[in-house]
Order: sequence, then C-alpha cells, then structure tokens
Amino acid sequence: MGKGEEDYGKRQIINSKPTDPDVFPAWAKDVQECERRYQVNKKWGLSSVEVENRRKIYGYNELEKHEGQSIWSLILDQFNDTLVRILLVAAVVSFVLAWYDGEEGGEMEITAFVEPLVIFLILIVNAIVGVWQENNAEKALEALKEIQSEQATVIRDGLKNSNLPAKELVPGDIVELKVGDKVPADMRVLELVSSTLRVEQGSLTGESEAVNKSNKSVNEDADIQGKRSMVFAGTTVVNGNCICLVTQIGMETEIGKVHTQIHVAAQSEEDTPLKKKLNEFGEVLTMIIGVVCVCVWLINVKYFLSWEYIDGWPRNFKFSFEKCTYYFEIAVALAVAAIPEGLPAVITTCLALGTRKMAQKNALVRKLPSVETLGCTTVICSDKTGTLTTNQMAVSELVAMGDDASRLRSFRVDGTTYNPSDGKIHDWPSGEMDANLETIAKIAAICNDAGVTHSDHKFVAHGMPTEAAIKVLVEKMGLPKGSHSGGPGGSAGSDVLRCCQWWNEYECRIATLEFDRDRKSMGVIVNSKSGRKSLLVKGAVENLLERSSKMQLLDGTVVPLDHNSRNLVFSALQDMSSRALRCLGFAYKDELLDFETYDGNDDHPAHDLLLDPSNYSSIESNLTFVGLVGLRDPPRVEVRQAIEDCKAAGIRVMVITGDNKNTAEAICREIGVFGPTEDISLKSLTGNKFMELLDKKAHLRQSGGLLFSRAEPRHKQEIVRLLKEDGEVVAMTGDGVNDAPALKLADIGIAMGIAGTEVAKEASDMVLADDNFSTIVAAVGEGRSIYNNMKAFIRYMISSNIGEVASIFLTAALGIPEGLIPVQLLWVNLVTDGPPATALGFNPPDKGIMKKPPRRSDDSLITAWILFRYLVIGLYVGIATVGIFIIWYTHGSFLGIDVSGDGHTLVTYSQLAKWGQCPTWKNFTVSHFTAGNQVFSFENNPCDYFQGGKVKAMTLSLSVLVAIEMFNSLNALSEDGSLLTMPPWVNPWLVLAMSVSFGLHFLILYVPFLARVFGIVPLSFNEWLLVLAVAFPVILIDEILKFIGRSTSGTKSSRQRPLKPKSE
Repeated sequence: MGKGEEDYGKRQIINSKPTDPDVFPAWAKDVQECERRYQVNKKWGLSSVEVENRRKIYGYNELEKHEGQSIWSLILDQFNDTLVRILLVAAVVSFVLAWYDGEEGGEMEITAFVEPLVIFLILIVNAIVGVWQENNAEKALEALKEIQSEQATVIRDGLKNSNLPAKELVPGDIVELKVGDKVPADMRVLELVSSTLRVEQGSLTGESEAVNKSNKSVNEDADIQGKRSMVFAGTTVVNGNCICLVTQIGMETEIGKVHTQIHVAAQSEEDTPLKKKLNEFGEVLTMIIGVVCVCVWLINVKYFLSWEYIDGWPRNFKFSFEKCTYYFEIAVALAVAAIPEGLPAVITTCLALGTRKMAQKNALVRKLPSVETLGCTTVICSDKTGTLTTNQMAVSELVAMGDDASRLRSFRVDGTTYNPSDGKIHDWPSGEMDANLETIAKIAAICNDAGVTHSDHKFVAHGMPTEAAIKVLVEKMGLPKGSHSGGPGGSAGSDVLRCCQWWNEYECRIATLEFDRDRKSMGVIVNSKSGRKSLLVKGAVENLLERSSKMQLLDGTVVPLDHNSRNLVFSALQDMSSRALRCLGFAYKDELLDFETYDGNDDHPAHDLLLDPSNYSSIESNLTFVGLVGLRDPPRVEVRQAIEDCKAAGIRVMVITGDNKNTAEAICREIGVFGPTEDISLKSLTGNKFMELLDKKAHLRQSGGLLFSRAEPRHKQEIVRLLKEDGEVVAMTGDGVNDAPALKLADIGIAMGIAGTEVAKEASDMVLADDNFSTIVAAVGEGRSIYNNMKAFIRYMISSNIGEVASIFLTAALGIPEGLIPVQLLWVNLVTDGPPATALGFNPPDKGIMKKPPRRSDDSLITAWILFRYLVIGLYVGIATVGIFIIWYTHGSFLGIDVSGDGHTLVTYSQLAKWGQCPTWKNFTVSHFTAGNQVFSFENNPCDYFQGGKVKAMTLSLSVLVAIEMFNSLNALSEDGSLLTMPPWVNPWLVLAMSVSFGLHFLILYVPFLARVFGIVPLSFNEWLLVLAVAFPVILIDEILKFIGRSTSGTKSSRQRPLKPKSE
C-alpha cells in the first residue's frame, strides 16, 4: 500500500551551485535524455561487453580503502612528545652510566638498572596505549562500508539477474528496486512500477521523514534533499518499487564523498587543550632542565677540571673523569627529578574514572582525552531530529467539528512517545465520545497500516511514524460506549493497540486505495457488521476539502460544507501549519454504488476500478469531512532546561539540521534557543544561504543561538571548521552518515546511541546512550569538574618536582654529597606521588560549576601567581631535604629532638662541603654507627663516611620529601581555599591515598631487600619526629600564600580577559 500522506506541503527547493560542473545532472534531465547519455535502453539494459568496457573506465562500485599509518610509524609518533623525549634521553644516559659503573667496579648489580628499566617500561606502556587509540581512528571508514548494499537486481542483455554483487555495477546499469532494498549506487529513477515510491534517506540528508521519489526532473541547482528524481547509495526503500539508472558508483556517490570527508577530517585531528598545555610545559621544562644542568656543571667544574696560571695563561690542566661522570649523574638525577613521570598514568586514571561517572549519566566516552575537552566546550552544534526532539511523531492537536457548522472544537494532546499512556487529551468529554469523535477514531484506526509494539522497556513504531502516532491517538481517545471494553489508554504486550484492534474488528477492511502524489490521500473500503460499505479517507487537508461536499457535526448530523465552513477549517489549518505542525484530515463516504456488493473478490466488476489508480480521485469524491489532526516530532521534555543551563554556563547552542526551515524554527522557539518573539531573520539560515555569505565568521560570532536548516555534510563541516578557526571549542552531535565528517572534525564528536548509525558512532568521541541533549550538558559539567581536579593534581605533581629540582640544585651548588639518587626520585614520582594525585581526581565538584563561563582553550594551566607559589614551596622542599641531610652530619639535635642515638660522628659544615678533599685531611677518623640491625664501620676508609656513610642522611632526605609531598597534597585540595574551610575529610579518598603512600614508603624502609635496592635504612622514632617537624611547615607556608591570593582575587577578577575573541 502507498504511504506518505503526511508529505502534503510544498517543499522549498533551495538553490545552490552543483559541486562539480563535470557531473552530468541526471536529476535535471528527462528519462529519454538520461538513457541517451548513458547509451542504454531501460528494457534491455547494458550488454556484457559494454559492462566490461565501462568497468575498465570506472572500476568497481566500492569505497576505497585508505592505507592507514603503518604500525611502526604509529609507534614512532608516540615519541613525538617533548616529555617523552626527555624521559627517553634520561633513560638511555642512565643505562649507559649504570653499565659503565658496573664495568669499572667489576660487577653488574641489577639495582643499578632499576631506574632505566622503569623509565623504559613507562615509555612502552605509553606507546601501546597511544597506538591502540590511534588504530581505532580508521574504524569509521570501515563502518561506512557496512551500510553498502551487497546485492542488486540488474537488467543486462534483456535478462533480469536478482543476485548480482553490487560492487559489479557500472554507470548505465538498469536496476530494479523494491520495498526493503538497500540502494546500491546513486541512481536516476526512470520509472515507478508502483503508484508511489518512498525512500528513507535521513541518515544521509538529516530529513526526519521518508521522502517521496518520482521520475520527474527537478531544478539543476537543487540541493541533495531536493533531488527527488535520484536515489542514493546506502539509503533504503520503505515503500513501492521502481526501475533506476546507475549514474554514480563507488567514491563518486554521495556516500563516497562522505567517506572522503571523514578521511580528510581524520587527517586534521588536533591535540586536546590539555595535551597542548602539557606539550608547551614540556618545552619549557626542557629549557629549564638545560639551563639548570649547565648551571650545575659550571658550579662544579672546579671539582673535575683544574689548572694553574703560568705567565698569565692557564697551564697544567688536570681532569678527573670519575668526578666528571659523578656530576653527569647528578644532571641525570636532575632530569629525572624535573619530569613528573607519574603524570601520564595519573591523567589516564583520572580520565578513566571520569568516563565511569559519565557512563552513569548515559554518556559513553570512546576516547579518554575527550573527557577533558568537554570541560572547555564553548559551542554545542546539535542536530534537531532525535537529539532535541524525540524522533517519534506524536499528535499534539485534534480539531473536530462543533455542534453547528460555524464552530470547531480543538483538543490539546500531550505525549512525546509512542506509549499510549504517555500524556492525555485535554478537555476531553467525560463519559462517552460523541459521534463525530467516534468517526475520527474509526478512520484513524482503520485507514492505517502502522503498528506499535512494546519491547525492551520502550514502545517502537512499525511502518510510517505519522500513522503510528495517529494510532496512539486512537488509544488515548478510548472506545465508544457499549464496546464492552475498558476506557482509554494502552497496555503492554500485544494489547498496546487494543482500541485500534477493536475498530478493525468492528469494521473489516476489504480494499485499499493507495496513496499517490497527485491526490495526496489514502482510502480504504470497509465492510461493517451491518453489511454496509463505507470509504474511509485520510490525507492532506486541502485536498480532502476540495473533494468534500458535506461535513459531520458533533452529534453525527451531516450538513453541506459551505464556503464559511470551508474557510473555518482552512483557518485552523493555517494556524496549525504556522506552528510547524504536519496536518492530516479525515473524511468518509457512505454512498458507494459500485461497491455495494463488493467483498474483495477479484472477479467482481468493481475490482477493475481499483486496479487503475487514475480512478481513485473519482471514487474519493463527494466526501464528508469530519476533522483534522496536527502532528510533530516533539521536543524532549528536559531539553528546555538543558538549553537554559547552557546559557548560564556561557555555552552557545547552534542547531544544524537537514529538516525544513519552518519546522526547525518552531522547535527552536519552543525549547528556548530563540525567544518567543525574537527576530530571527539574521539567525536562521539554510545551509546554502550561509555558504553564500561573504563574512561567515561574523554570522557565527552573533550572540545567542543560531539555526541552520537544510544543511548538507559540507555545510556542517564548514561551520565546525570556521568555529574552530575562531578559537571556539566545538562539540558536534549527529546520528547519520552525513554527520560523520563533522563529528570527526569537531573537538568533541557526539553520536546518538539509539538512532545513530555505526558510521557516526565510530567517527565520534562520545556516544549518548539515551540520545538526549540534556545528557551532553551533564557531561560538560562533569568534564569541567574533571578538568579542575586534573589541574589540582597536575599542579601538585609539578610543585613536587620543582622541590626535587631545588633539592638537587642546592646539593650541587653547596658541594655536599648527593642526597637523593635517581632511583629514589623515580620511586617518589611514580609510586609515592601517584595515589594522592589520583585521589585529587575525586575532589567534590564546585557547586556553581555550570554557572561560570567556559575556560578559554588557551588559558594557562599554571598562572604566574600559582607558579610563584610553587616556586616558594619548591624552594622550601629543597631547603628542607638538603637541610635535614646537613643537620644529620653536623648536629646531634635539632628543635629539641635528639638524633645522635645511632652513634654517628659529627663533622663541620666546611668539612661536609669540601668532602672531596677528605683524602688530604690529617688525623680524620670516624666512629661506626647503627641503622636498624646494620652497623656501618669506616676504620679502613674514613672518607667513605661521605659516600657509603650518607645512607642515613639520604633516608632522612627521602622521608622528608615524601612527608612534604603528602602534606602538599592537602594544599592541593583547593586552589585558594584554606584547609580550615576545606578540611581533608571532604575527600576521604585523599586521606586513604596518603595512608597508602606512607605505607609504601614504610615498605621500602623496613623490608631489607627493598631497602638495599633504594639505598636506604630504617629510621628511629626520634628521626621520624625530626622528619615531621621539618615537613609540616609546608602547610603553613601555603596557607599564608593562599590568604594573599584570596586577598588579591578581587582585583585579579576585574582584569580578566573576555571570553572569546571578537575579531580576527
């Protein structure tokens, strides 16, 4: 049966220039000219010889397979990162030094290789994760191939082949299409075998309804939606059958162009804002490390290179290779100290935790970095159908006849889904339906081929969405009085449409007058239980009124349809159309003289009338008009609030849809993108009109929402590209094949999980499990929270590393023995710092997080004030770690804490600073000391007290470093908030993480094997008291700095930059 009666209105054809002047515009030429151009007859098709000749020219009908990067080039790309390169150099140098030291000492100790091996392991894991992520990028192109047809019914040499592989099609082939077929190539419709042909092409064009196709030529400048004489590869025939001529195959088809656009967009993927910041930080870090290393060497050059001045010129150079390598090792330690090795792991962990939180809110993140990018989204470009709306047609208004010819009755209908229990009809008559409403219910239920089922906790339409919505209306209307059944509303299972089933049993359908484009209506002939025949008709209101001569009143009385009554119905129609409602009228006819004895039998004389569709208009004449309904794809209930949240959060919403302009504008006004009375003449454009603008960026910079209707894939890409060029961070939603290139190009591509094609999902960064716009807004809030937490632990880790650098620099500057060795620094950076940094990712979100404007993507990760704060903290860390090292060697007690219990020998600071000259000292002796169960004796070589004997001082330095970093993690709970207002227990995970880190530190201190690996010894109770006494002031120092920051924040906020640039 033909459907499509909802396509009653005149569609606006937007003019645009053809994209390729060399393409033959088959859609604009008549059938005979197309046959001549492709040298083919539609009855006979191409000959086998001609097919082979054309295949040599055009190739096969398949999408190209773009060669992706080789696995080796992907691996090498992972090392194209400043931080990674610094780590790699540090690891190689560390490995060479460990090997050299082993050869010099005559034995290779595995402990010497711990540091380079751990760094290599980090780099390998990082590379594996990166390669895995990038390997997924090509899946969007693979998914595109899945929607191609595999078989085609082709006429060649005058014979029909029903199972020809679709890839063997060539331009000029004659193809037959029928209901359910997937279109195998771009084709010109030559002949309709059925009275109507409808194709579902929404995934390619963005249209919310299946589209009528014909063999009539259209304007040469028509856009893709306007090419009604063409069917496109990958779309599906939902009604009718036809004969077509193949015009484009493979990469030349519309879907082939999308394939190319996805590939191009994939090549231009950019790093996330955070990745850019970390890369910039890595470059700065490289310079700082270089400068500090040079300074360390310059300060210590006197220890490995000396000379005498003779006659004013330096002579007798003495070079100590051993000392040179020692200070080179210090430089390596400096590199290890400066790089936050644990940062990649902590960022990955935090993003993974963020994806779990988002999954609970129905946002499924496919690419981890996109979690952070969401936080600085400034523009959301949203599709309309299925995202802002439910993608389920619903009746929103029912207009019935009044008690006389001068009055109409209007009923508002609630509900946004196919669930009959979703919503009610307002002002519905209590008790029983009147005769007029019964007639409307009967026509809507019987003159209808759709169905609704309940599965997987949702209601699903089968057939045309418009017809399904009308059946749902019938369920809401209920049954007539005396029907021996319950009231209105549906139930689960097979009884979802029980009212419709009752009507179909009450009056049996015996013939169907298919929908066609000319009369724009569908009719059914029914046989009631009384044996009377009736014609029930639904279709475009204007057409039904033209063929109606009577109207039915409230009580069932039939009166003539005069001029005034006709104008009254037209007025109601115009009012509903102005609100972008799709209107359908209902009518019937009781006097069917030719069909009085017809029972559906083929031998009946009236049956011949039904075989010729040209008779349908005369059969559907002298109708009795009974009412009309207005339908729409309704907006989701929660979308309006989500749009308000976006405005409060400083995020602009742009709606980009393939649907027509009037419908899109009405929806945008209803959901709050535009105000009810706002002038949107400059804010609502079709895709082609936008492309004709001279200054497109000026249009996109307008404040408030924007709407682009009738948008094609290239329009969406251009909008996203221009926004990104203007410094915006763009989130783009989509569900169709046509959306995939823009999803790939956007900073955040968001696909629909329910209605979305696999192509869109594979091209996206995030998938919405519920296809709901409000989920995006919730995800943005989560992204902002995650970014703030990531900023907290990045600052925490970097401040810790500044402290380590200060410690090593002070050690080198003062000339004292090395207090921290690389393997200890690596342990602190990777293991000890890891749990607190990860726990900072659980900081509770700011209550007003969606009331603030989005941060600029070029905002500094670390401001000048924060950097100053952490330089001060870092300097204290350096002083504390070096200070406790010096205290152990030079003081028996400090701050009233006795640390001489182990029996170690005290030396002067001068001796400690000049320890390299120890062999020249006379009568220098050192007594043994204890550490745990170990005794350290220096009778044979007292000078070893400054190397082998520094194990206790090193342990104290390492313990102070760990303790300070634990206290510093408490400082990172809030950027400027005091611990008095944000105490540690607001994030219990942080307290647990600190316990874990201290526990790990105790593990390496008190397990002998691990203590040997890290070159440390157990500490006594008094020594622990000293460690805590030296470490605790870091909290007091940062509290003072935070207080200063809060005091000056008022003046700082007044000098903030505008949200985004307004000019080039």
